[in-house]
Amino acid sequence: MQYINELETTISDMVQKGRGILAADESAPTIAKRFDSIHVVSTEENRRIWRNTLLTTHGLGEYISGTILFEETLNQKTDDGKTIAEAAWDQKIVPGIKVDKGTMPLALSAGDLITKGLDGLAERLRGYKEQGARFAKWREVYAIDKHVPTLNGIEANAEMLARYAAVCQEEGLVPIVEPEVLMDGSHDIERHAEVTEAVQHAVFNALNRHKVVLELMILKPNMVLPGKDCRTAEPDEVAKATLKVLRRTVPIAMPSINFLSGGQGPEEATINLNAINQQASDAPWQLSISYGRALQQPALQAWQGKPENILQAQQALLKRARLNHLAMLGDYRPSLEND
Repeated sequence: MQYINELETTISDMVQKGRGILAADESAPTIAKRFDSIHVVSTEENRRIWRNTLLTTHGLGEYISGTILFEETLNQKTDDGKTIAEAAWDQKIVPGIKVDKGTMPLALSAGDLITKGLDGLAERLRGYKEQGARFAKWREVYAIDKHVPTLNGIEANAEMLARYAAVCQEEGLVPIVEPEVLMDGSHDIERHAEVTEAVQHAVFNALNRHKVVLELMILKPNMVLPGKDCRTAEPDEVAKATLKVLRRTVPIAMPSINFLSGGQGPEEATINLNAINQQASDAPWQLSISYGRALQQPALQAWQGKPENILQAQQALLKRARLNHLAMLGDYRPSLEND
């Protein structure tokens, strides 16, 4: 492999005990919804200010080792004139890039989705790499219903993830592989576990077919949870179900599993991560985070789009990052929320 040394260095910089990934790669429609909640218009300048606020938070690098950026953000600069990617690396936070182009219905497979963006991916990756990106992320989405996802949907999505990951490694960027089984719906935790296990098996079979080097990638899966319309599970139940699926499906060669928050609230995502790490003392992989809203939401509420609130927003982000750092070590306590 041409870029093996670069890939190994990136993995070494990102996979470190007690440090996780900040997902700041919201698409234009998604970040507009987030801004609507605080009555801020989603202009390019407001998005720049927000992401500048996040990535210039002093001390963030102590808890965060990587950040996923949206394509627009790679071209934006901080208030000091550096690129946002450069500002991230100043704190030893590795900059990366979301490269998928969103979902569409999978043909002849009612209810299943498939993600777009493979056409021209290698050329795009070369451009992102020149702009400072060292890893990439691609998300496939699996809804749960009575007959969904289908076997066809599971296999097709796994194939897309594997093809993407292979192109990334060939171009010298570490791939983050994100198969997200949604928690939307009325299914219980057993059904979520069943689908997550089937998805993970298919993904790793596809990665093997495409000769993706597992030691040089990161997995970003969902935790195993009941559907939002079913009930809320206790953290120990979530941890037990999640680890059972991971031990059945994820090879020990994987260096890190960085969970997505998947619609969990900030405190819920931290409590569940802590329970997972407390139960996983013998796990062969690092169990970390790649949270977006669960890290950003308290900071966004503190900011409210006002310049005078930037420091307060950064303090809120830093607190959330520190609490998740403790959860990665299994040392989080709910009482710390009040500190």
